[in-house]
Amino acid sequence: MPEISRFYGLVITMHYNDHNPPHFHVRYGEHKALVTIQLLTVIQGELRSRALDLVVEWATLHQDELMQNWELARQEQTLQSIDPLE
Repeated sequence: MPEISRFYGLVITMHYNDHNPPHFHVRYGEHKALVTIQLLTVIQGELRSRALDLVVEWATLHQDELMQNWELARQEQTLQSIDPLE
């Protein structure tokens, strides 16, 4: 599961050839969640509200890059790193 970004203790990854809807995985300590790219909602797992706020802020800035990585992952190609939230 390639890591595409890391910031404030949050680790963002994507699986190759993963199921729809387009989403990414987030780990923060012992918490894990799947977040949709288009709606930026949690579809599985949970994150603390502050962590989720940071993820949504970051993902809003990088939705196009996330969708590009989603397409690359579906084709099992190398994913691109995405700048962290600063």
